[in-house]
Amino acid sequence: MKYLITGKNGQLAKAFAKRFEDQSLECMVPDESRCDITNPAVIRELVESSRPSVIINCAAYNLVDRAEHERGRAYAVNAEGPRVLAEAARDQGAFLVHFGSDYVFDGKKESGLYREEDLPNPLNEYGRSKYAGETAVRDVLAAHSLVLRLSWVFGEGKQNFIVKLLEWSRGQAFLKVACDEFSVPTWTETVVDVTQRALEQGVTGVYHCTNSGFCSRYEWAKVIVRQQGIDKFIRPVSMDSFNLPAHRPKFSAMSNRTIADLLSLSIMEWDEAVSKFIKEGK
Repeated sequence: MKYLITGKNGQLAKAFAKRFEDQSLECMVPDESRCDITNPAVIRELVESSRPSVIINCAAYNLVDRAEHERGRAYAVNAEGPRVLAEAARDQGAFLVHFGSDYVFDGKKESGLYREEDLPNPLNEYGRSKYAGETAVRDVLAAHSLVLRLSWVFGEGKQNFIVKLLEWSRGQAFLKVACDEFSVPTWTETVVDVTQRALEQGVTGVYHCTNSGFCSRYEWAKVIVRQQGIDKFIRPVSMDSFNLPAHRPKFSAMSNRTIADLLSLSIMEWDEAVSKFIKEGK
């Protein structure tokens, strides 16, 4: 089995690369300058020359607010890029793993966590671009692909809420964090675990891949500062008070029950995952 991972500089790609290296698995993680998923010719040549069995697409445009003004770039990476990879995978006979987002939902569900059968209705350009990407993958490579929707991803890297919160805590007397925005913090190690098990069992389709449970940004922030031993007052405020360019769903927590049951896998609670990540990082 030979793997090709895109999005080398991202926290998810780093987690996959480290796991595969630890397991002595054959893996290519080309520099992003050599793996521009928006360039069909570049990707076609890369896939033809490397001949991977599995392509894992960790490349993404995840600047939610900037996507409102950089719609072209967001769609190029999040929508057209996955289509390019799917076409290259199809032509090579490779399997494609792609990652979606909880932001495909509008947050209006009141009867529980979002399940795979719930209809997407993204509120912002980022969410719409991510939904277009997973749709493209299914259209091109339905029977030979796996799409895992993620939420509030954290891991080794600087583009996650944990790192940002710690930066804010060093420069402010107190913190304001949204108490009415809910989803599921999801560790990159959990994503790698689920992906590997799914590949071993030949799972295809669209599933929700998160840690278990859900929380508000405020609750997540309290766990982070407690684990870090930081004495900082956190004031719960409404998400609307930040006046952000992109409209976000207030409740986008997804259930991981379908994939967990399918894989006979017990997925740890989000707060346990956060605590373990912080302790291992010290």
